[in-house]
Amino acid sequence: MAPTSAEENLITGADEHEHLAAGFPVGERFHSAPVVRLADAKPVELGHQALADGRWRIYAFADAAHPTASGSRLAAFCRFLAEDQASPVLAHTPAGADLDAVFDVRAVFQQGRRELETGELPGLLLPRKAPFGLVDYEKAFTAGRVDGPDVFEARGIDRERGAVVVVRPDQYVAHVLPLDAHAELSAFFARFLRAAVTA
Repeated sequence: MAPTSAEENLITGADEHEHLAAGFPVGERFHSAPVVRLADAKPVELGHQALADGRWRIYAFADAAHPTASGSRLAAFCRFLAEDQASPVLAHTPAGADLDAVFDVRAVFQQGRRELETGELPGLLLPRKAPFGLVDYEKAFTAGRVDGPDVFEARGIDRERGAVVVVRPDQYVAHVLPLDAHAELSAFFARFLRAAVTA
């Protein structure tokens, strides 16, 4: 039985930041929501994009700032994951593996599809993969909808601050954190993942 939001354990964090994404309670199954894939404007269900492949999911729900703005928390979060030696992505991804081999990082932006260009995205969201280094364009989504509430409204996500929702391989929410809780995110994964061999 999955732990409830009150039961912190090795692979489920505390619920102190759950208010940033109230519709994704810690310890409960990740509930999907409609989004629009940025690259091709295709409406999709966010939760249905995850494969049953054993990877951890890190969903970064952007703050209100445009990702190219100097104050973008989402952009700073992506830089941390891609470049900082304290990043769990760098710490736990084996040398030579695709950048998303252990962590599948996806972002949902508040801006509409016409307000964003794929070329403006942080590099982490356009990873080059496999032997030929092809770009994966399926990491970024927009929240825009015309037929109902968007994912930020439907799942109670803080529009000003954004949120990070960590989802276990079994599709249960493991943690909810602020976008700038870099050290806390790294410490969470360090509790149960080994450091990768880098050479």
